[in-house]
Amino acid sequence: MSPLNRRRLLAGSALAAAAAALPRTAWAAHPSALAAADGFASVDALGQNGTTGGAAGQAVTVTSGDALADYAGRKEPYVITVSGLLDVDDMITVVANKTIIGVGSTSGITGGGLQLGSTTRPGNNVIIRNLRFTGASDDSISVTNKAHHVWIDHCDLSDGYDGLLDVKRESDYVTVSWNHFHDHSKAALLGHSDSYTADRGKLRVTYHHNFFDRTDQRHPRVRFGEPVHVYNNYYRGNALYGVASTEDAGVLVENNYFENVAHPILSGYDKSGPGRVVERGNAYVGSGTPQTLGTVVEPRTYYAYAPDPASAVPGLVTAGAGVGRIRAGLSSTPR
Repeated sequence: MSPLNRRRLLAGSALAAAAAALPRTAWAAHPSALAAADGFASVDALGQNGTTGGAAGQAVTVTSGDALADYAGRKEPYVITVSGLLDVDDMITVVANKTIIGVGSTSGITGGGLQLGSTTRPGNNVIIRNLRFTGASDDSISVTNKAHHVWIDHCDLSDGYDGLLDVKRESDYVTVSWNHFHDHSKAALLGHSDSYTADRGKLRVTYHHNFFDRTDQRHPRVRFGEPVHVYNNYYRGNALYGVASTEDAGVLVENNYFENVAHPILSGYDKSGPGRVVERGNAYVGSGTPQTLGTVVEPRTYYAYAPDPASAVPGLVTAGAGVGRIRAGLSSTPR
């Protein structure tokens, strides 16, 4: 059996097991709560067969920040349904084997965010879906401390203090898909700092079908990671730049749509040295000339995918990205 078919079989088994564990009403409300991850989150590596989140665990619903922090920090797997916009004070630590999914289009977190893992409690095998993040006192989502196999899908992220979605400190095998980033400057950092060379050889992340909607920068800004796969995203009115590859990162920027972005792709940025970047199949409308440098490892050496044409991206992404739209987005997940 091929690795791709094996992952599909495992995902189907996990979905069936989770469906049996969920109360009938919860399962009816979230038929795609445990859909299979794609991109780097789907890869079998580091002892993990793709990303299944809390599929093996109990299903619970939370209506307060304290309850979310309680279940997210437990050592057992859980499928955690968030009902309502929960007010939290700081970062909630999410440890291994959790699925956290919001109800409808208004559920999520305000005032704080989610940190996947700590130095002593790993945040591996985590799924975050259909959640609204706003007004965070630090990062909205931080994937850190060697967390691996993480899928962040169909979320709405805006108006935070620092980064909306940062992946750093040797984290690996992450997929960021169908999210709406808006009303903020720093969208998606990948790599802790120029001096944190331990990130080299890690930070394999896929960004696809995200809407970077007038956010200024970091879509993503990459240090060290390779390959980083950025495809089928819609960039609109990004004031500083679209994608930046720095510190010898290897980034493939493929079949994206850049609209009114003066600097769609950069090699090197600010005080960070140049990174390698390959572009192909992108659309540049009212946008500048992309910078490219060197060669990059092909993501297809890790997983199969079929990108949509760049011309279709604005329609697909505006219809499918963000909260309350899981079914719309699933039409263009892996084929």
